[in-house]
Amino acid sequence: MRKVGFFDIYVEDMDRAQTFYETVLDTTLEPMGDPNDSSVLMRSFGDDFASHGAGGALVKLDHATPGPGGSMVYFSCDDCSIEEGRAVAAGGSIVRPKYSIGEHGFVSIIADTEGNMVGLHSAVA
Repeated sequence: MRKVGFFDIYVEDMDRAQTFYETVLDTTLEPMGDPNDSSVLMRSFGDDFASHGAGGALVKLDHATPGPGGSMVYFSCDDCSIEEGRAVAAGGSIVRPKYSIGEHGFVSIIADTEGNMVGLHSAVA
């Protein structure tokens, strides 16, 4: 059983946010619908809901706004300094450059184009 099943990252500009995450994480996000509300815009990071780890989506809702101070999502990376470098080129910023978290590896904290802070985690240097 996964400890975290799914995450949402709230956005104001879906196209801008999608471009940011696709660039930084070198991935493709896919449209995802909300069967209860057709006004909700979502882009999925992809998940089969059976693998270890958590899937998630960018979400644009009228009643939720992006910004720092909420929950922190950490994306797994081989070397978080690579994705950290892509963040600036994609319109985001580096909040805290790559640093050691001891035996647990390394972390970088970045801000996306929507003002959300997210973490990047790599197990080794």
